[in-house]
Amino acid sequence: MIEAHTGSQVRAAETPFLERGDGPALMRRAAHGLALACARRLRERRGKVAGARVVVLAGTGNNGGDGLWAGAELARRGAAVLAVATGDRLHPEGEAALRAAGGRVLFLGGPDGAGAAGRVLAADLVVDAVLGTGARGGLRGAAAALVQEVLDGLPDGAGPEVVACDVPSGVGADTGAVHGPVLPAGTTVSFGSAKAGLLLPPGEALCGRVVTVPLGLEPALPAPALRRLEPEDVAALWPRPGAGSHKYSRGVVGVVAGSATYPGAALMCTRAAVDAGAGMVRHLGDPQTRRLVCLASPEVVASEDHPAEVHVQAWVVGPGAVGDPAQESRIDAVLTGPVPAVVDAGALGAAARAAADGALGPGKVLTPHAGELAQVLAWLAALGVLEEAPEREGVEAEPARWAAAAAAATGAVVVLKGATTVVAAPGGLLLAQADGSPWLATAGSGDTLAGVMGAVLAACAEHPDAFAAAGPWARGENRFAVAAALAVAVHGQASRLGGLGPVPPTVLAQRVRDVLRARS
Repeated sequence: MIEAHTGSQVRAAETPFLERGDGPALMRRAAHGLALACARRLRERRGKVAGARVVVLAGTGNNGGDGLWAGAELARRGAAVLAVATGDRLHPEGEAALRAAGGRVLFLGGPDGAGAAGRVLAADLVVDAVLGTGARGGLRGAAAALVQEVLDGLPDGAGPEVVACDVPSGVGADTGAVHGPVLPAGTTVSFGSAKAGLLLPPGEALCGRVVTVPLGLEPALPAPALRRLEPEDVAALWPRPGAGSHKYSRGVVGVVAGSATYPGAALMCTRAAVDAGAGMVRHLGDPQTRRLVCLASPEVVASEDHPAEVHVQAWVVGPGAVGDPAQESRIDAVLTGPVPAVVDAGALGAAARAAADGALGPGKVLTPHAGELAQVLAWLAALGVLEEAPEREGVEAEPARWAAAAAAATGAVVVLKGATTVVAAPGGLLLAQADGSPWLATAGSGDTLAGVMGAVLAACAEHPDAFAAAGPWARGENRFAVAAALAVAVHGQASRLGGLGPVPPTVLAQRVRDVLRARS
């Protein structure tokens, strides 16, 4: 499992070390790890460090100091190192170390500053050490102009290798928000702990491979601000039957999906729940859709019942359930009832209304994409639950912020779907999964995810300690967020099984089964 912290959490953990005079030792440790990562990239790029042209973009603070100390180490290994000072000063000890090792310094505001962009573009490797975790906003002034000039001059598919020091300058360390021009990194070397913003969109796309350098302060860190499940976590946590299990104990999933207009959503959702290992799947809908569901998946029990008339451990409501008053009535009953539910697509508007009445709870899992979340937030603002609501672009700019805001406002888990999917629980737990292939961006993919999520939600619904193996943080009401993240991870892994390429949702469900069998 990847655990990430905010910049303020890491700085707070550093404080006792700084107070007893260990600041220089921490910086040298960080710089050494940064230098090792740079040397590794240079060897991969050109076979050796000696003779390489290295440019360090250095800010005025400790982040710049880390870059300068790393530059000094590379200079001692034979690299030609130039530090470009983006402000009016440099970290004194770092500058002295670089000069002593044979490195050179150029001040962006000085007489040679006009040629800085050309020197960056001609380098083999650039160390981005301008802004660190304490920065607010992005690059400004001459530094922003320099990076923009470099971006404009980068040839397609070429340019220097970029290694970011702690975070790429302009990417929010805590949120992943992007401010102004950012030099995309091939590698980001993060100190003490991975920073939450490195695993969150949109900044995650600018971070490249994230390498964490331990500083010795890790035992002093609090609970992480963000978690990401890895394949071994999925294998360990996915609910599996035992020798004494039966179809009811494994979890019964009720599906309110499809309509005469959109019957396919019901077929994909129910099939995915079956393939994800549900003990039993029940479908409620119109006669035509029920007939199609039973033809495609004869193991599904289909009826025209009302939710109050059947017993399930979890519901999936909303996919394709549009323009059908009977389905709308079923959705309202599920949303106001006590049973956990995955709430998707056509049910999100009703969920916003139910939240305004205080009817939702942590067992409800909302699964919007950015446009749908913007609409949910607008409904919540109109109903007086939220003070403000962004447009879709605002959600995409700060997805973690708005997913967390929606979770707090509704009391439900919010799964904000995207290339990186953010899972926010009302109590503050945050997970981010980036397992899926870009080919998942297709109609029906969300219906399949909803079915997979319904299966794992049903399996954990009556077991508060279902995911206790992950730690105390995954117990109790947080288990619903963990279940959602597990489903997102498996769904994403299924999309990559056998290589990248088109994966129709009708095939994706079967691949979910293959992923789970491979992880057993």
